[in-house]
Amino acid sequence: MSTNTRHATPQDESNLLRIEHDGAVTHLRLNRPAKRNAISDALIARLHTAFINLPEATRVVVVSGEGEHFCAGLDLSEVSERSVAEGVVHSRMWHAAFDQVQLGRVPVVSVLHGAVVGGGLELASATHIRVAEAGTFYALPEGQRGLFVGGGGSARIPRLIGVSRMTDMMMTGRVLDAAEGQQLGISQYLVGPGEGLAKAFELARRIAQNAPLSNFAVMHALPRIADMSQSDGLFVESLMAAIAQGDEAAKERVRAFLDGRAAKVRPS
Repeated sequence: MSTNTRHATPQDESNLLRIEHDGAVTHLRLNRPAKRNAISDALIARLHTAFINLPEATRVVVVSGEGEHFCAGLDLSEVSERSVAEGVVHSRMWHAAFDQVQLGRVPVVSVLHGAVVGGGLELASATHIRVAEAGTFYALPEGQRGLFVGGGGSARIPRLIGVSRMTDMMMTGRVLDAAEGQQLGISQYLVGPGEGLAKAFELARRIAQNAPLSNFAVMHALPRIADMSQSDGLFVESLMAAIAQGDEAAKERVRAFLDGRAAKVRPS
């Protein structure tokens, strides 16, 4: 499977989410390039379903966008006629989908390029590892459109960049470039144009080699411990450490290291 090419295709509403499997890695590609991969109700539903129904063999998911942009956010053509009650239900639908991204079964690596705007940034913030290409830009234009984030952004994005920076982006329309996003912690890796997928798959395959329970613990325990008092967090850490080291896969990995069958940590 090629990981370094990106081809624009005509918009096809019957194929909103392309799903490919490559061994332990499942690749989910947003497929509305004519709409800059804006997220419609149908697309968010398919994304949610895909994460719920991942194959048992999947150990890591890579999420990317077809065409020139990762995701330009909410499809505004579906917003204008919603009532307040319908808006709440719609927001909760996004929450359910992105909770499956952040707190599902396996780690998620996202490939960011072009526009990562509004709901696109909310989706990116729900992933665990973010690889950005040099042409990526970030924005939260909801303030200029009379809206407020509704896909979990108010809970997730400040954890990456802080409340004050998110306030600035929403109130003033400030746009961050790829270098600023990397400096602030939106992305963990910054690569050249067209290099994002290759880097994401490299990382995904490395992550897939970890013990599944260890990956699960990092995904689920770390964000919860961060919300706790230090004493409560340390107790939960002890419980999680004991559970992880008691797993047979962990025991075999420790034995391999002690027997000289596992590589030692070295600088990259």
